[in-house]
Amino acid sequence: MSTLFDIFQNTTKRDNKKTVITIPVLDKETNSFNSYKITYQKFLNDAISIANKINEEGLKKGDVVSNVITNGYPILSCFLGTTFSKCISAPLNSAYKVDEFNFYFKDMGANLVIIQKGLTEAFASAKELGIKVWELTEVTKGDKLFYTITNPNNNDELIFSTENIGGEESDQPKLNVVPEKDDVALFLHTSGTTSRPKGVPLTHENLSVSSSNIANTFHLAPNDCSLVVMPLFHVHGLIGVCLSSFFAGSGLVIPPRFSASVFWQLVRQFNINWYSAVPTIHTILCSVQQGQSENPNKGLLRFIRSSSSSLSPTLLETLENFFGCPVVESYGMTEASHQMASNPLPQDGARKPGSVGKGMNVQISIVDDQGNHLKQGDVGEVCIKGKNVTHGYHNNPQANIDNFTKDGWFLTGDIGYLDPENYLILKGRKKEIINRGGEKISPLEVDNALLENDKVLEAICFGVPDQKYGEEIWAAIIPKEGQTLTDAEITEFLQKKLVSFKIPKKIIITKELPKTASGKVQRRIISEFFFKQYSN
Repeated sequence: MSTLFDIFQNTTKRDNKKTVITIPVLDKETNSFNSYKITYQKFLNDAISIANKINEEGLKKGDVVSNVITNGYPILSCFLGTTFSKCISAPLNSAYKVDEFNFYFKDMGANLVIIQKGLTEAFASAKELGIKVWELTEVTKGDKLFYTITNPNNNDELIFSTENIGGEESDQPKLNVVPEKDDVALFLHTSGTTSRPKGVPLTHENLSVSSSNIANTFHLAPNDCSLVVMPLFHVHGLIGVCLSSFFAGSGLVIPPRFSASVFWQLVRQFNINWYSAVPTIHTILCSVQQGQSENPNKGLLRFIRSSSSSLSPTLLETLENFFGCPVVESYGMTEASHQMASNPLPQDGARKPGSVGKGMNVQISIVDDQGNHLKQGDVGEVCIKGKNVTHGYHNNPQANIDNFTKDGWFLTGDIGYLDPENYLILKGRKKEIINRGGEKISPLEVDNALLENDKVLEAICFGVPDQKYGEEIWAAIIPKEGQTLTDAEITEFLQKKLVSFKIPKKIIITKELPKTASGKVQRRIISEFFFKQYSN
């Protein structure tokens, strides 16, 4: 199964009437969820129909179709349909402003944009750049949910809905062209934690291999069902949750947005048994039920996956006690089609707090600044090899030189080491390691020490410019609800945990931290954010 089309063909043949996607809709009168259900066959049929329409529009292999659509069935149908057409799907955050859309549309070379009705910033950008637009509209008729894609140039409509139109579900339309494993299927941008976002093309093979790796890591099967809480324009939600589920033939429940207040209601009503998210979301779910002696929903989930940001050992222990199931930290990035390493489930081995686990069908090595591979236990830059790894950045030859070793390993930009059992322990981003007067300080070590304080909900340390030391350590902290903290109290706490030069010079007590749309906390952005406010 070397392409996404192969994966869907195979899964649909196994059980074409299996529900792949459930769209929950809250009935305010009964306070329970109604739902629209889509089978694997319906999903495949819709994706093929969209693919054929894209080809009929004159688009061909390598052309870019960007999707500006919120979480739900249409973003996945349009994504798959685009990849089936041999074109490149490029989903974007619907909350971007015109200038941001202008950058991304131009950088990816968008040939067509499918935009959800009402997203005015995306429409304005596409019009300004002269890019062809299709408009997606959602319509409810009785108990049926319809989606209409309209081509404004000729008023042509491609209609797909949760009910079957035009025949039995087994009447699969023929795909006009068939993708191949080396065709680029997905175009994303890096989150730009330390520099301008770089374009990352990912092939069908990259995505298929990564989907397989994740499904195998967590033993996903047709009876599994995940709640989608991450945005689907990001690799974590799209690949880490959705594509891995499709590979396994399992199901997804996709609400329009994450809501902690209805999380457990969804879990119970739709028999959800796992989810994957950033630590921020795990923390929110715990804090919603603060004050209760015991979580009444404890043990309902088979496992929880955490990725895209470091999970502190303290939070891992809190989560496992709260949820009553294994919490597994994975390590991923866009250039690797998401997952590179993961802690295993309990039946497969030890879960090591503070480690992101072992390479899962991905080779991991540690190199020095010259690209020489180091021995086990030595600290250096983490690099990887595997069929899930991008072949190179888009129109950025210098980035390809900087980010690949001469022997073909991809340099992740993370600093870490492999322990005696080949578990990977990360120390921080290469460009985020704090150099205080020659002392190299791991920000993750300081973060973890801060989070050991029972009154701290979230914490992050970062480097700021300093005249005497070059860089100095600061930290920002969000206290738990109902708790009060002072910087002096935190400093006294850290003095029992860390050597003096690792203790932040300034500690900022705040109510929120600036984050990306996927919930990732970026030290570079936070450093600039707080330094401007508190440097005087």
